[in-house]
Amino acid sequence: MKCSRCGNEYEGNFCPKCGAAAQQYTTQQSPPPPYGQPPYAQPPYAQPPYSPSPAVPYVAVSTKDWLVALLLCIFLGGLGIHRFYVGKVGTGILYLFTGGLLGIGVIVDIILIATKSFRDKYGLILQNSYV
Repeated sequence: MKCSRCGNEYEGNFCPKCGAAAQQYTTQQSPPPPYGQPPYAQPPYAQPPYSPSPAVPYVAVSTKDWLVALLLCIFLGGLGIHRFYVGKVGTGILYLFTGGLLGIGVIVDIILIATKSFRDKYGLILQNSYV
């Protein structure tokens, strides 16, 4: 028998020169390439049809909608209802007792929500399901 690694002729289960195990091949199987040779090229059907792009990041998005938060902020911002909606209960109570931080906090929140920079209590950006 001829060793598939080093090409040495031997008899038995292991090659005495390199220690490779003996392999029996059927007529449908082809032997592996000799030791030191590159492996056979894979057929084209074994390769994926596309390669995923590593440049596309995964972005987690909140379950709360930005348009609902914007409308709540415009019409009920002084009561802090938009803050309760996104889960920010502490600042919602603060807005409730201070009139939206005397209106300044409401204006800041309207700008943040309109530019889609406003985040929920988990720090996730509000979803945009209407575009």
